[in-house]
Amino acid sequence: MTDTIHTRDDRAVREVLHALVAAWAANDADAFADRYADDATVVLPGGVFHQGREEVRRYLSAAFAGPLEGSTSVDEPENVRLLGDDAAVVVSRSGFLLPGEETVPADRRRRATWVLSWHGDGWRVAAYHNCPA
Repeated sequence: MTDTIHTRDDRAVREVLHALVAAWAANDADAFADRYADDATVVLPGGVFHQGREEVRRYLSAAFAGPLEGSTSVDEPENVRLLGDDAAVVVSRSGFLLPGEETVPADRRRRATWVLSWHGDGWRVAAYHNCPA
């Protein structure tokens, strides 16, 4: 089989989001960042901008050792679109829970857009952006 098998359905794309949620739950910045492309971009509320997998890794390492320690991520895909053989766009409802929380507070509810690209060995996050929901 060729690498184009990934285009037959969106399961592999959704698996990337599941893996990211699992990495966040483990507070594992390495596993989380490994799902990003080398040159990925991340845009967060408040004008926060990160460029590159290593910057994502550093940001989350510090966050998991500080204010996000013990937190878990919530990401529920609402729409997954494959764009040809090597790109996908996912729109999701997202947020994060701090230890002891059971529902995401309103001020942490987000709508996110993920752009994923195929890298021969799997899907990687090429760009991520979220805004208040």
